[in-house]
Amino acid sequence: MHLEKTTVRDYLVGFAFVLLMVSIATWLHDYEIILPEIAALTSGMWIYQKSDWLNQPLKIFLAPSGTAVIGFAVNRLPVNYPEKVVVTLLLILLLLRGLRSTLAPSFATGLLPIIVNATHWSFIIAIFAFTLTLMGVVLYRGLHHGLPANAALSTHQMFIFLVAGILWTGLVWVTGNPQMAAIPPVLVVFFEALQQPSYSGKMALIHLVIASWLLTTLISLPLIFILLAALQLKLPAAYAFPLLALVLSTPMFTHLPLAALLAASFFMGTVFIVKQITNRIHVITEDD
Repeated sequence: MHLEKTTVRDYLVGFAFVLLMVSIATWLHDYEIILPEIAALTSGMWIYQKSDWLNQPLKIFLAPSGTAVIGFAVNRLPVNYPEKVVVTLLLILLLLRGLRSTLAPSFATGLLPIIVNATHWSFIIAIFAFTLTLMGVVLYRGLHHGLPANAALSTHQMFIFLVAGILWTGLVWVTGNPQMAAIPPVLVVFFEALQQPSYSGKMALIHLVIASWLLTTLISLPLIFILLAALQLKLPAAYAFPLLALVLSTPMFTHLPLAALLAASFFMGTVFIVKQITNRIHVITEDD
């Protein structure tokens, strides 16, 4: 495995940035400052340089910060946990549609305040500070130059995402496991996969293995980088799992491996089935 010097440099800088976030949280004794998706955003923008994340720098701040405010506000509503998840998903989709953004980690920043029951304004301040920093680095390095703008989020994709989210939430609710309603990294991968023109069974299997098991929670960020590089897979959401484990409550952490496995199976399977049906309809239409 040969890694370019710039890739190693970008990873080390990103790794230091994530460690800085955890260090600040430790120093202030405030776990709400630990934001798992900042690790995913950092890797996606500074290491993998995903064009659909970089092409609209202002939205690097607006989308995650906006969804975080949504989740923070919804968390204060006098409704139960699954209902908060569904309402938050709907509002996030509407915000992303309005911003013409497809920044998938925005789902994670929106759901996090509900998952950890964030109540302090330090959570919002931290989101603002870290996403502004990410945006600033992208602008400073000019990583967005020459990249085409995203198309607006399609109604078709919004519908599939919301229906799948509601079905999954309802399923875990009735089975008495409401805490499994939202696994942010899995939902981020699901949203990204929905936007791909095709989605094979092999890709679904790879996402299932990487995004579900506790492997990426128990090992360190450098090992995640080596693992993904060896698989030749760019999956920023995987970097969120180690930090997610730090902020989860004990009961939810205990269920994380199984919850992530089941959620990944459901959502990745949904994408695979939807893409297969869509491709067959497209083939039939062309034949006609």
